[in-house]
Amino acid sequence: NYMLLLPRSVVFGNNISPDTTDVGAHEGQKATLSCSYSSSGVTENLFWYRQYGRSKPEFLVATYSTAKESEISGVDSRFSVKVTKKEQIHVDLKISSAAVSDSALYYCALQPTVTGNTRTLYKILSLFNPIRTSKRYRDKD
Repeated sequence: NYMLLLPRSVVFGNNISPDTTDVGAHEGQKATLSCSYSSSGVTENLFWYRQYGRSKPEFLVATYSTAKESEISGVDSRFSVKVTKKEQIHVDLKISSAAVSDSALYYCALQPTVTGNTRTLYKILSLFNPIRTSKRYRDKD
């Protein structure tokens, strides 16, 4: 189910979705969360976040289409990103050694999804467990 707010404009953007909605691993095992999107031909940046309960999401990893390496937060060195470009672009968040503390909700967010007016920001959110995908939409004049 989607919740989309479009008060006075039509928006266009990329579709981003998780490749699987549930990922499990035993402590110490490797784990991979994946999401995919179709490229629109513009520079695209992809971000992974983790959220515990009702706390705010914390940044984990960013990968930029113009960069050779991913930017990794200081949150945890066990996280890395692998990008595979085929018909769709697949972005894997890899956890080298799973821990109990990795049980959380993960967001895969693509930016930008549209170009246009930057004054107003709308968000579409698709609910998955444990991965959520979020897409940002801006209204077009």
